Amino acid sequence: MVRKSLLFMFGILVAATGFAQTELKIVAESSNFEATSMYSDVLQFIDKLKKQSKLIGVENIGYTVEGKEIPMLIMSNPLPKKPSDLQNDSRIVFYIQANIHAGEVEGKEASLMFARDLLQPKYSELLKKVVFLIVPNLNADGNDHASENNRTNQNGPKVVGVRHNGAYLDMNRDGLKLETPEMSAVISQVINRWNPEIVLDCHTTNGVYRQEPVTFSWMANPNGNRELINYMRDKLMPAVAKQLHETYKIENCFYGEFNNMQYPDSGYVQYAAEPRYFVNYMGIRNRLAVLNENFVYAPFKDRVWGCYYLMFSLTDMAIEQKESIKKMIASAENALKTKFSGAAAADSFAIKYKGIPTPEKILVRTYKVEPYTDENGRRRMKKTEDKLDVMVDYIADYVAIESVVFPFAYIMNVPDAKVLENLKKHGIIVERLSEKQSFSVEEFNFTELKPEQRLNQGHYNNLSKGAYKTINKEFEKDTYIIRTSQSLGNLVVYLFEPLSDDGYVFWNFFDKYLTPQWGRGFYPYPVYKLGHKTEIKSY
Repeated sequence: MVRKSLLFMFGILVAATGFAQTELKIVAESSNFEATSMYSDVLQFIDKLKKQSKLIGVENIGYTVEGKEIPMLIMSNPLPKKPSDLQNDSRIVFYIQANIHAGEVEGKEASLMFARDLLQPKYSELLKKVVFLIVPNLNADGNDHASENNRTNQNGPKVVGVRHNGAYLDMNRDGLKLETPEMSAVISQVINRWNPEIVLDCHTTNGVYRQEPVTFSWMANPNGNRELINYMRDKLMPAVAKQLHETYKIENCFYGEFNNMQYPDSGYVQYAAEPRYFVNYMGIRNRLAVLNENFVYAPFKDRVWGCYYLMFSLTDMAIEQKESIKKMIASAENALKTKFSGAAAADSFAIKYKGIPTPEKILVRTYKVEPYTDENGRRRMKKTEDKLDVMVDYIADYVAIESVVFPFAYIMNVPDAKVLENLKKHGIIVERLSEKQSFSVEEFNFTELKPEQRLNQGHYNNLSKGAYKTINKEFEKDTYIIRTSQSLGNLVVYLFEPLSDDGYVFWNFFDKYLTPQWGRGFYPYPVYKLGHKTEIKSY
């Protein structure tokens, strides 16, 4: 009788959670961490998981170049049916993105394990406090272009996908230009609609020797909100690191590369600050963003479990610090929306910047290396078995070395369809003049405009020089106005500033407007800058 009662209670428990934890395994687990999931495996796993629980929704956020659906798991209790259900919801929204580079596969496996295990009774409180959005296989095309010849230096699995998408583009260089359907879907269907406060983007490193299987960093671009950046540096990520180590027993450190692997105490650099990278893009949007880079030479099993527990550690700390996070994000957005509401001093926007050490040195556990010359005559470093712990300067704070005035608005004097479509994808508010109007504006004139010598993502990026001059100019009715006093104001400036390192000029959006067909010289940049608050008659 007692046995029957216990079985009955177990049945109720399984029905309530919709999950018996031994039922469902990912490919990595079922292969003893010798293989990774193909696209069909991911779809089958998601379908089985969804059938077992009412706390999971699945949304197709878009399609890949080759026409594959990109599923996103939505998990919470209660489960929101649509983004508007969260309008007055106190839960924090956490977006997990994996497999943007489809040779770097442990995030894909870990995120599926994480989704499955969230349904265990011991994690029931997490689903009440967090809305999880999980895209486990963003680069579905690259994932199935699998081969033993991909990432041969990686310590398992043997067969993985490729870095690029079906159009040979790197989605993690597409944050601003949005030329890939996959990243366009992430921004328009996940970020704009579901509005996550925290994002995690999962990767694998490309070779710096470390003992820690898990590393991570945060948004770095100096045009993001400094309070949010410092909060990640000084509070949230140190707390995550501690939780990951002490609670889940995973060795970890902040992500970077040594200035000189032979002399590791010479400095440790988080080198990528441009918003073309997804994590930095989210920083420009005033959100908390974490770049996860797992150690390529660590065993695949260790990388999967390390990434898995990073997801739990970040969840734990996000719940603990939820009120502070929501308050800081609201403050950052409000500061942009009200930037020109009073007589505040002119703000600046960095168009050139450099990395400097963070206030505290960090501990990195590495190995001594020995130099050698490879078969092509290149100098390389070979890891020894001698372990080495170093306290190093962490060069991860980026500061301006050249700035421009943060403007009130931009006036786009050409109705360019590609630019307008890009603005729409980002969710930027665009207005139009309701009548003909004259303004004192800043006109940018190029003194030099030449392409870089090497192709980058199908572009010869522009290297530009020039200067602004003040002119009076009349603009016709229906001319496009883009104000910076909106929540995406930082992004507006990044896109339109002609000397921006990741904007429309850099990525060739305005090329056809900049030079005459015959003769030398350049036309003025067809986007004019209103530097100060001005009455604009618009609709």
